[in-house]
Amino acid sequence: MSNLILLRHGKSTWNAQNRFTGWVDVDLAPEGKLEACKAGELIKKLNYEIDSYFSSLQKRAIHTLELIINTLEHKSKKIIKAWELNERHYGELTGLNKEDMKKKYGQEKIHIFRRSWKIAPPPLNRKNPYHPLNIEIYKNIPLDKIPDTESLQNTYDRVIPFYKNNIENLIFENKNIIIVAHGNSIRSLCKYLFNLSDTKITELEIPTGNPLLINFKEKLKINSCNYLDQNRKGDLLVKF
Repeated sequence: MSNLILLRHGKSTWNAQNRFTGWVDVDLAPEGKLEACKAGELIKKLNYEIDSYFSSLQKRAIHTLELIINTLEHKSKKIIKAWELNERHYGELTGLNKEDMKKKYGQEKIHIFRRSWKIAPPPLNRKNPYHPLNIEIYKNIPLDKIPDTESLQNTYDRVIPFYKNNIENLIFENKNIIIVAHGNSIRSLCKYLFNLSDTKITELEIPTGNPLLINFKEKLKINSCNYLDQNRKGDLLVKF
């Protein structure tokens, strides 16, 4: 038996401002830090030995995981950071207010940009300071891997190979894993793990700072899953 804990980072400063964030490297809001500490307390109650910690390359995920590790008193544990677990790139919507964009494009169009499987927003100009090419933490990523925009499918196509190559075998070996990432990278993982259809995935919303515990039995089959904070759980769209 092994356990995988998936967590969307705590609320960020741009979440609080209702802005499209994507690959921009913003930090946690005060509320997000509290969410991370509470997530740590909930995980601590499980009394599991955590074998590996993974996060995206973005500091809102890294800092969330660092607060959890501090709460668990596992300070010597190494975080494996991967750009493949980054949030989806929102193209030209990046940095803009979501309500303002609903007025510009219409609510239905913005919903499609945010939730659809294949449709990506228009690309972000590469000279824009919010473009990943102009953000220091991405300087070591191969240029052909840096997107101008992404659909959820594009996000899935980088998240899932990383998961299969770096995490799935650990679960097969009965290890306990924590992954702290983002709304759309977690949605990608859920689509794969729960075999959600391209249509069904559009309905899935991932709450910030609430650990999703997935228990595996033999041969990587999921035995159970539940949010640790039952007072603010999301709808997984699956039943066990």
